[in-house]
Amino acid sequence: MSTPVIQKKIAVNRAADLLENTTQTLNARRVSGVSKENSDVESLWLGKVYTGPGEVSDPHHHGEVETAGYVFEGDAFIRYGERFENIVYLTAGDYVYVPPGIPHIEGNRSKSKELVWMTARALDNVVVNLKDQDIAEIEIDLIP
Repeated sequence: MSTPVIQKKIAVNRAADLLENTTQTLNARRVSGVSKENSDVESLWLGKVYTGPGEVSDPHHHGEVETAGYVFEGDAFIRYGERFENIVYLTAGDYVYVPPGIPHIEGNRSKSKELVWMTARALDNVVVNLKDQDIAEIEIDLIP
């Protein structure tokens, strides 16, 4: 039995070299750590998502792509449902799974600290921004 020849190589992407060259959503600044743009991946996206104090993202979903998230720093919430009436709260160390196609908004509950997520998606960083959604009446329960 012979050992298969591996044509791909391990890629190390240094933090100082990472770019915001991926699909963006207002108040959810995404930085690609491992993506088609900087690695030989075929079906994976891994990156950080930053949200400033008290900021809330625009409504969006991730098409047919599954999303896993980890709250690296801060206090977060995700609102989802027909009128974004459902809410989950997360804090540093929590993990979350967002099924494909679920419209949602995410936000930073803190008035003073940045929120940092680690996010992984099967396939690629698929982001569908929903500009026609009205979220003006959504109340945000901020913490100091």
